[in-house]
Amino acid sequence: MNDTATPNVPLTGCLAPIDKDGLNQLIETGKANPQAIKTLKCKTVAEGRFRHANYIRNLEPYIVDEPPGLLGDDTAPNPSEASLAALGSCIAVGLHANAIHRGITIESLEVQLEGDLNITAVWGTGDVSEKPVGFTDVRIKVDMKADCPQETIDELITHVCQWSTMFNTFKRPVNMVAESA
Repeated sequence: MNDTATPNVPLTGCLAPIDKDGLNQLIETGKANPQAIKTLKCKTVAEGRFRHANYIRNLEPYIVDEPPGLLGDDTAPNPSEASLAALGSCIAVGLHANAIHRGITIESLEVQLEGDLNITAVWGTGDVSEKPVGFTDVRIKVDMKADCPQETIDELITHVCQWSTMFNTFKRPVNMVAESA
């Protein structure tokens, strides 16, 4: 844990807990309607060069850019980095929720991700010879300290990856449709 705390979040030596009653309500809601589907939305607006503002719910825009090596301004993560961040955050959320559900206190949690991809196609403008497009390999390393044995942490990681929406989005094909407005 670093010395710069998020405002209004006390440093307690462990992760600030989530609301267990709220978690239990989410669990019961999911069990009551296991086929429920929620549609998430994002509007992406090009700002110039390769910088984009992404509008999600009523939040401030989430900026995505490219690094200088990919002709961007380096003001924010690029799309591939943002997808790794989403995956890491999803796994961390799952670990935290499952720990609370099982009565485990997490002292610290870090998820490190690395992903390999071939970028020589340059968004379809470069070498478009036959090759995998997108991540071919993603490595996830979880460093979690908690008041339970390491084998329990290892089991939690396996369980969370089985049920993580982002892990499963990376792992399996998704039906995609792209069309003009």
